[in-house]
Amino acid sequence: MILTNLVNSQQDTGLVKTGDFMAAGIKHYKRDGTLHTGETHKMPDGTLHSGKTHGKTSVRLFHYKDLSKKAKEKVDAGKKKKSKKA
Repeated sequence: MILTNLVNSQQDTGLVKTGDFMAAGIKHYKRDGTLHTGETHKMPDGTLHSGKTHGKTSVRLFHYKDLSKKAKEKVDAGKKKKSKKA
């Protein structure tokens, strides 16, 4: 069973293009590994983009597992810095 939710006035079936399930609390990143904390919208092809609606500044968002090796290294380096501060 697939649950549907209204997300930013667009219907979200919980599936993205790769077949992954979207869940609350899952972090989304820009291509370079920068964490995205703002609003999102889903494109007709199933990809997730930044912004409430699509515009000139919208960029595609990714799950950690879909990032390049270099982008993952950036994310991991940021996590290490945070843990040292604590």
